[in-house]
This record gives sequence, C-alpha cells and structure tokens, in this order.
Amino acid sequence: MNDIVSSKEQVQNLLDFIDASPSPWHVVKTIEAQLAAQTPPWQRLDETAKWTLQPGGRYYVVRDDSSIILFVQGQKPPSETGFKIIGAHTDSPGLRIKPNAANAENGILRLGVEVYGGPILATFTDRDLSLAGRIAYKNDQDDIASILVKFDQPLLRLPNLAIHMNRTVNEEGLKLQKQSELPLILAALTEEQLPTTFFSTLLQQQTGIAAERILSWDLAVYDTQKGAFWGADSEFYANSQLDNLASCHAALQALLDNDRIDATVIPSTATQICALFDHEEIGSQSNKGADGSFLPDVLQRIVLATATDNEDYARALAKSFMISADMAHAYQPNFPNAYDSEHKVIVNKGPVIKVNANHNYTSESVSAAMFADWCEQAEVPYQKYSHRCDLPCGSTIGPITSAKLGIRSIDVGNPMWAMHSIRESAGVLDHDYMIRVMKRFFAAPIKPWRIV
Repeated sequence: MNDIVSSKEQVQNLLDFIDASPSPWHVVKTIEAQLAAQTPPWQRLDETAKWTLQPGGRYYVVRDDSSIILFVQGQKPPSETGFKIIGAHTDSPGLRIKPNAANAENGILRLGVEVYGGPILATFTDRDLSLAGRIAYKNDQDDIASILVKFDQPLLRLPNLAIHMNRTVNEEGLKLQKQSELPLILAALTEEQLPTTFFSTLLQQQTGIAAERILSWDLAVYDTQKGAFWGADSEFYANSQLDNLASCHAALQALLDNDRIDATVIPSTATQICALFDHEEIGSQSNKGADGSFLPDVLQRIVLATATDNEDYARALAKSFMISADMAHAYQPNFPNAYDSEHKVIVNKGPVIKVNANHNYTSESVSAAMFADWCEQAEVPYQKYSHRCDLPCGSTIGPITSAKLGIRSIDVGNPMWAMHSIRESAGVLDHDYMIRVMKRFFAAPIKPWRIV
C-alpha cells in the first residue's frame, strides 16, 4: 500500500502530461514547456545553425514539431564514453482528419477520417471525441507558418449501431467498414450551411486565423476524458496514449532527475540522450522517424563538437548503449489463450525485457543481462516476455535504430492492458519502477564486456 501511495505522484504527473498532449505535436510542446521551467532552462538548437556545445550543457533539437531529441553533454568526449540513449515514440494509433473532410448527409455534418496505425477501432465508438494537431497557414507576411490547435470540448462522436440492427455484435464483435462507417458526426446543418465552410469557420474561431489563410492541417482525433486512477487501492491507472507516452514521460523524468543530481554531486562523464520520435506506429520511415536521419545527424554533430579525428564518431557508437522503451502486453486473465503460459507478465511486477528470436526486439543475452543488472542495482523487479509463437509479434524503434547506428540495445516496456485501445490501463508501481531503472542506466558506467 505504501509503495502505491508513494508512486501515485509520479503517475499523476504522467496523467497530466498525457492530458496536455493529445497529439504528437502537443507532446513536444508539453516537453518544451517543462524544459523551459528548469533552472537554468534548456537551450534549443537550430539544425540550420552551427552548434557550439559545452560540457555539462543541456540541449534539445526539434524536427518538424513532433520529434524531439534531448541531451546533456558529457564532461568527457563521446569517443571516450559513448552515448547513453533512451528511445521512445510520441505517436499513438488512432484516427486522422482527411484533407477534404467535411461532408453532409440528411443535414448531418460528418468529418471523414483515415486510420493511423493499428488502433482498436471499436473503442472509438460512443466516446467524447475532439480534435488536436497542427494547422499550416499563410501569415500576414505571406510566409507559410504553423500553429497548434486543440479543441477542449467534446466535438465529435462515432455513435454505435443499436443492437436491434446488429443482432450478432456480441457474438461476432463490432466490425467497422473503414471508408463508410468511420466518419465522425460533428453538427446538424441548416439547408443554408455548407459543410466545408462550416468546418473552416470552426477552425478560424479556434485559432483566430482567417479561414481563407488556412491551407492544410494535421489533425488527430482524441478522447477528451481525463486520465484516472482505478482499482480498490487505486493501484491501476487509465488514459489514452499510454503506448507510448508513458515511456516518453519515464525517459524524460529520468533524464531531468539525473541532470539535477549530477549538477549538485558529480557531473556525468557520458552524454545522456532521450530520443522521442514520431511515426513509429506507421513504420518510422520519415524525415523525423526512427528510420530517418534525425538521431544519426544529432549524434554526429555532438561528436564534432569534441572530435580530434575522423574515427571519433565510430568509436563513440561502439561504446554506446540504447534502451528502446515501448509498452508491453500484460497478462489479462480473461484471455489466457492469448499468452505464452511461461511468459506471462503481470501489472505492478516491474519492467519487462521483451525477447524475440527473429529480432523484432533487440534484446539479446548480453543487453538483457545488463538491463537486469541495472534493475537489481535500482532495487526494481523485472520480468521477461516472449510472444506466442503462433501469433504475429509487434516491433519497436529498437531494431531500426540499433541497425542504423550499429549499437547494442535492449527492448523493454511496462506491462499494460488494452494496447491500442483509445483507453489503455497500466500499473501505478511500474511507472515509478521504470523511472528508477532508467535513472540507474544514466548514472551507471557502460563497461566493456567480453566472452570468458
């Protein structure tokens, strides 16, 4: 009970973080606001400018508004210490608004949507939905600019079909035709109102930008219900986007906590990095995804600040380690046949080392042993997960990033229920556990290993 009470503050901070971040663009904005509140505030670097980095400096880089890399420059060159990297992703599966979204049928205005990633579509029905994201427009100087937008009130809904018209829904499950049955109801129109004009006026009212200046948008559908604790002892919590904002938040808190400790005790010799990418849910192949150049570009420029010869970057990567943090599948006792009976991971029993022989996860014996050792040093329990052999296994940014950089990596995550639902659940203790082991990772030396 006392452990749960002491961990609730961390989880409440997480729930507030998620509630303020209904889209990947808002995730980065929320992180930037947190960095600005630090003393001294972190310095934002411009990729188009020349960088001057100082030992102990605290920096971050944003690419296209929804991917961010934060780092604390080590006291020693990366060629001597390597990089300590935690990677996660800012996006979550869901629905995105189409370019020509507004249409009307029998006086009902609907918005057309496209499925982003692999959400559980049935969970979007009968929820208080709204819109958040980014709008591109032409400003008063005739330049292209962008602004974030977030409707706080319930704006949209996907009403279910009554059981009287879908008698087999409880036996066969709710199946939604993606093109025709996913458009979201927005308003009731009069005969004089045009759908496109109504929607553009709505965006104008929310942003203060004249409708004729709005050129395009990236708008995500989100659930307006706030995060909450649940369970007899409030030992669980629920919210949208736990996959993977819980991992982003844990990595961010670990980096900030370690930076505060290092500043007052012993500054870190190694460069510590949080790399949080958009587009993981759709394969990471973009200019800002984990399969793009963002992280290699930043790492190379960090090395250039201290490099003495052309081998320094390769030497730094050879001494580096990455934790790929993405949520894991917790055992749900209502569905025992979905799990390998020897690899059930339990909520509130600690972070999960994810293993896959086909390398959908990067964990192997050495990296798994290293993470287990950090857990033991942090007095954190840990678990190991392997997917059923007869079910397809998901993947993460881990294999992509590890292969691109050639660095040792581990795939881990906290156990959760209902992954890719609009309302996911996890354990209060686990979030604090993950922060503690990530802090230990940042503090511990990455020692060379050899077969003996």
